Amino acid sequence: MKLLLTLSLLAISLHSLALPTHVKNVKGYSFNHDGDLVRFSNMVCENGKVIATGGEELLQHYPSGNQMDGLGKTVLPGLIDAHGHLLNLGKNLLQVDVRALPSAQKTALKVEKYAAANPKLAWITGRGWNQVLWPNKQFPTAKQLDEYVNDRPVWLTRVDGHAGWANSKALAMAGISKETLDPPGGKILRDAQGQPSGVLIDNAMELLERTLPKEGAELHQASLNAATSHLLSLGITSMHDAGISYEVYEFYRSLATQGNLPLRVYAMISATDPNLTKMLEAGHFRDDADFLSIRSVKAYGDGALGSRGAALLVPYLDAPSNTGLLVTRLEDVKPLFDLVIGHKFQLNFHAIGDRANRIALDQFADTFSRLGGMSLRNRIEHAQVVDVGDIPRFKQLNIIPSMQPTHATSDMNMAEDRIGQRRIKGAYAWQTFLRQGSPVAFGSDFPVELANPFYGLHAAVTRQDRKNQPRQGWIKSEAVSVVQAFKGFTLDAAFAAHQEAHLGSLEAGKWADFILVDQDIFTIEPEDIWKTRVLETWIAGKMVYSYQGD
Repeated sequence: MKLLLTLSLLAISLHSLALPTHVKNVKGYSFNHDGDLVRFSNMVCENGKVIATGGEELLQHYPSGNQMDGLGKTVLPGLIDAHGHLLNLGKNLLQVDVRALPSAQKTALKVEKYAAANPKLAWITGRGWNQVLWPNKQFPTAKQLDEYVNDRPVWLTRVDGHAGWANSKALAMAGISKETLDPPGGKILRDAQGQPSGVLIDNAMELLERTLPKEGAELHQASLNAATSHLLSLGITSMHDAGISYEVYEFYRSLATQGNLPLRVYAMISATDPNLTKMLEAGHFRDDADFLSIRSVKAYGDGALGSRGAALLVPYLDAPSNTGLLVTRLEDVKPLFDLVIGHKFQLNFHAIGDRANRIALDQFADTFSRLGGMSLRNRIEHAQVVDVGDIPRFKQLNIIPSMQPTHATSDMNMAEDRIGQRRIKGAYAWQTFLRQGSPVAFGSDFPVELANPFYGLHAAVTRQDRKNQPRQGWIKSEAVSVVQAFKGFTLDAAFAAHQEAHLGSLEAGKWADFILVDQDIFTIEPEDIWKTRVLETWIAGKMVYSYQGD
């Protein structure tokens, strides 16, 4: 049913927001200075920031300005996704989406329809396939795509972004043949005759992707527009962009300087960019309105569990000859850590397998012993499968685990097959990290997973998918409370970006980033959290999204 936008909250025009804005009659939740959850019914904002939260006494203390009746709706701080890929999400929204399709044939059929509807596209690109969901769970082949599209090159990235599926036309254009060698940190899957089968793993993807049409400012802007519209509709007011190129670095800085960045971005420079040193030497960047912060680097340890690219200490249970891949060569890890931390940039290291996590922890310890840098709030992105004995080292080394709850509910159908029951004890271990005092920054890793943060909150609390399976929750001992999950998507995510003084809660002096939602996530049944709908999204005291109905 179409929502009637008659709330007083919508009656205030943007030009009047220079006056104090008094939001009253709401069920408001936030965190105080000590990190405890607090409630309020009234909030006063001015010049884009929160002046005060409290009860009806604020009506007397701040009688002037815009009076806005929230009609008892729930108000929350704007949500922060601590690990996503902003422009990739936008590009994904502009490409063919093959997520959750039940077979390679159904995937190829959707690609054929997309190609027919877009005859002017030189390349057909898309994302989202996952062979684990298919009946035989086997990787697809170029021939399966060729049956449906053979006149143009096709390149489809796997759902986790760590493998790609090409048709024969794309392989030929990239010059990938039987004679092509596997690059370091990558693998070309081959048939019985040694010919490339059509799937490229991790660094081998670069062999084909360098053939794709070059991206420019026009595509960046279109991708940003598409991604921003989507994220604001989900209540995300800030996100951590996990790995940007020099070109995107310049694009973001230009927009922020002009005041044209539409949501808050904490950007991590890609460690693989040729201009890494140049960006490090430029120092930290932060605009006055806190829409862009650049003070971190995203480094790459291994691949993903689903494509068996995660680097493991012992072989995969379902592939005894395979221990995964190191995307960054082991001999390059130390100089990279020293370079980044030596420039006082936070280092955020992608590590999914237990070997990759140990390599990161060992190198953090070594670099800290020589250069310092423990106060930089360095992070391990994903920290997905960690040897149980290594978990305490996160606290000892002041390393923040940046984790994605929906990864667990997406991976639960194959994770134990990959690593077995013993190693699963250190996997997706959110509650274990929290109990030892490690702040856990939550995100989604969009577009790997869907960006909706309420899906992440639901997964974190229930350890179930959105069909309430498994009934008792998968490894329920690692589930977190609603308050813990909410903190992971707000204050702890802000802390992981050195932004807790400005973002993450609705405390006096912080930016007035907040959302209005249709249900109280703290009182409803946890199984219904994912159904939460965002009615309005506000950034710096301005409404940037309102729900217009289905």
